Amino acid sequence: MYKISYKTELHVGKGALQQLSHYKNEHILVVADPFLKTSGTLDAILANFDDSNDIVVFTDIVPDPPIETVVAGIKSAGDKPISIVLSIGGGSAIDASKAMYYFAKKQGAFSEAILIAIPTTSGTGSEVTSFSVITDAERGTKYPLVTKEILPDVAILDADLVLSLPGNITADTGMDVLTHAIEAYVSTKATDFSDALAEKAIKLVFEYLPKAYKNGQDVEAREKMHAASTLAGMAFNTASLGINHSLAHAAGAKFHVPHGRLNSILMPHVIQYNAGIEFNNRNRQAIDKTVASRYQDIAKLLGCSASSPVSGVRQLVEAIKKLQRKLEMPTSLREYGVKADAFAQYKVEISEAALHDGCTPTNPRVPTAEELLKVLEKAF
Repeated sequence: MYKISYKTELHVGKGALQQLSHYKNEHILVVADPFLKTSGTLDAILANFDDSNDIVVFTDIVPDPPIETVVAGIKSAGDKPISIVLSIGGGSAIDASKAMYYFAKKQGAFSEAILIAIPTTSGTGSEVTSFSVITDAERGTKYPLVTKEILPDVAILDADLVLSLPGNITADTGMDVLTHAIEAYVSTKATDFSDALAEKAIKLVFEYLPKAYKNGQDVEAREKMHAASTLAGMAFNTASLGINHSLAHAAGAKFHVPHGRLNSILMPHVIQYNAGIEFNNRNRQAIDKTVASRYQDIAKLLGCSASSPVSGVRQLVEAIKKLQRKLEMPTSLREYGVKADAFAQYKVEISEAALHDGCTPTNPRVPTAEELLKVLEKAF
């Protein structure tokens, strides 16, 4: 028996931002990416509120938001009785706002507040998940915060906000969507419901991500990728993730590679490891039946022949590599620019951290630290 709950109210499509006009006499803490302020986008969004609302704006957001950012954001509200925490931006802004919302409530502040998320990238799916990732910059460690208390009450999906995304960010965030969907699909907690969401997200990514990358003003492609991001978020919020994200969390904290790009680099090697292909594994027959066949299903979804589990895995990996080439993405940590000496210094620590990451328990194959190290080395 399992329970599924989709709490977040979604407002989707052109003009969805007008939903903000319904809020009156609110005390609002806005947490937004700084470039939204300098570009004028933030002012355009906030213009949907009328003068009855009291608005505090916090834009000191950085990639991989540290604990200090969370504390500063809470302090920026002062003693105001915040009734709405509104996050606007990519994954960093939304993750930071979730952590602010959570810890402020633990301290007795924001007690009646709701959480609204407006994503300006098509990648993290954070607008519909119970996940947030906060960084301890001093220790170089990322900490996932996982609790239903940070699931947004409302998400507003307006693809107009992503039309100006640069190609490299479009690619990085799009591959993050794909990783979410594939990991949710093979998770030990996968269900028919999460499968349906993940399958649709995967199909949308392969069809529309290259189009959005090639032409950022392709409105249909942007809308489809925005939908794919949310669908994949809903899938992994139900089914959770796996070692692709565990390794990305740990390696990202050390090498500061964009999260989606790091997921992309790791993905082919994680798939082969999980399926028992090109790795020594302790129970190949069982893994072929339970994991490789799941990857085979994804390959068939993409139109591959996938006549056997092994061929399905290999065809899926090749399809991912072909997508990477279309997006002009690096396929190794070395190609991205990670130095050999830095990799040698941190690789064991990364593997150990990944083993204990919150995403690892739902990976379809139970790893050891040594096996995670091998996956990481193949990705270098």
